[in-house]
Amino acid sequence: MQSFAPIALFVYNRPQHTERTIKFLKQNQLATESRLFIFSDGFKSPEDEAKVLEVRELLRNVDGFKSVEVIERKENMGLANSVIAGVSRLVKDYKQVIVMEDDLITSPYTLTYFNEALNRYRNEDRVMHIGAYMYPLKENNIPESFFYRAATSWGWATWDRAWQHFEPNIDTLMGQFDARKRSEFSIEHKMNFWKQMQDFKKGKNNSWAIRWYASIFLKGGITLNPAQSLVNNIGHDGTGIHSGINDIYNVIINPKPIGHYPSEIKENKDAYEAIREFLSTRKGNLWERLKRYVKQRLG
Repeated sequence: MQSFAPIALFVYNRPQHTERTIKFLKQNQLATESRLFIFSDGFKSPEDEAKVLEVRELLRNVDGFKSVEVIERKENMGLANSVIAGVSRLVKDYKQVIVMEDDLITSPYTLTYFNEALNRYRNEDRVMHIGAYMYPLKENNIPESFFYRAATSWGWATWDRAWQHFEPNIDTLMGQFDARKRSEFSIEHKMNFWKQMQDFKKGKNNSWAIRWYASIFLKGGITLNPAQSLVNNIGHDGTGIHSGINDIYNVIINPKPIGHYPSEIKENKDAYEAIREFLSTRKGNLWERLKRYVKQRLG
């Protein structure tokens, strides 16, 4: 009998986003087979208290899953510590986990994709992460799903055997990079992954995701991804703690289930080139950048 992965959903102070996230998650084909664990972080300031309590109130009425457990934190852990603790707990108990945050809308087949992939690659040690988000790529010659080096954080899944390699210590991670590895890690410097590592060390961000990707990269790991995204992030409206107003990464969600999974465990060259091209040109020309800047300033 197939064992479906539990879902860890991390929420904070955005009731409307949380409600939409749960609504779409509930419409997944495997929702009724899935255990949902909702981790509600404690409020950071008195200003956040009312919204946190509003979120917790709506969580009392969540149904449509095999089971629902709400974990209400008394203190504010912050997203990074909350994710690390929640994922660690669930992989210990269930050996696998699907991870969602409060600003992600899903396809009806997102949970199907995760569970298919978790079962298919369970014993493939090099496969360490399953991502559900993909950039809006223009190329058409990419298979429905493919392997790639970087780990996306907008809806993902993993196993206990992979998560045990998560290294939270930034100095331990950074000490293992030379110039060649920094280039490969940063998609030939087309993405600011290394800067995110430096910013974490300086205390400018508190990202669990960049440390998880670095942990995977340094182990020679690889990630599975869909060619067309199975999630979209609705948190780039300025309401999020960690999200700016940005439409570069908006996608049209794939309305169909994934029918193809790669059998060869290696990075897909065509997909890598398509992603590198997207990252090279994603900010557009000077005029497009100026328009986006004005839009952000005007709110």
